[in-house]
Amino acid sequence: MQQPKEEKVHAVFESIYDKYDYMNSVISFSLHKRWRKDVMKQMQVRPGSIALDICCGTGDWTLQLAEAVGKEGKVIGLDFSRNMLSIGEGKLKKTASTNVTFVEGNALALPFPDESFDYVTIGFGLRNVASYETALREMHRVLKKDGLAVCLETSQPENKNIRSLYSLYFTKMMPALGKYVANSYNEYSWLQESTMAFPNKNTLTSLFIKSGFQRVQVTPYSMGTVAAHFAQKASRMSEGVQ
Repeated sequence: MQQPKEEKVHAVFESIYDKYDYMNSVISFSLHKRWRKDVMKQMQVRPGSIALDICCGTGDWTLQLAEAVGKEGKVIGLDFSRNMLSIGEGKLKKTASTNVTFVEGNALALPFPDESFDYVTIGFGLRNVASYETALREMHRVLKKDGLAVCLETSQPENKNIRSLYSLYFTKMMPALGKYVANSYNEYSWLQESTMAFPNKNTLTSLFIKSGFQRVQVTPYSMGTVAAHFAQKASRMSEGVQ
């Protein structure tokens, strides 16, 4: 009997939590930091805002958001892996931040009331949830009117040649790196499967709109192998016009 995706992903991240940050840098050639820095620049996070970082993992984006919202703001980092959260909590203790809370929870059933957050982010986590649309609908639900949802994720390149190299890298190289660098071949074999099954930026844009978002802007990175989606929830004014 095939193991459900949610159980499988949970087991993977509970296993690789202590190697996750290092392997992220190896696999992305440390470009994930540059991508996230550019995304934060585009977000123009307002001081005093309330933000939720879904599938926050070891908390890097959570802590960046905390710095951006300032002392008057608040950030919650949510992940379903207790081991991953333990790394984030360790990082938090090394900072002066007092506006961050880490919560163990499921992206498909967020434990927050409707319209609670100004920003909701998810970085390299959407491809690992059991239902993309359910996660996007939950992001839309907990966002305030005019709120911004941001997804930074791998993407299928449009260029045929780049797509071939992308496929080769993730299906062959990534599991090998997992085996020889992190001693976690099976876990990184699963991660390449989730990456290769994830839709391209245009399909994901359609899923955002289907999930209720009004406007979606996309910024591709690294020849289209990664994309950031910026999706806005409709304002009360625009809903009134409709």
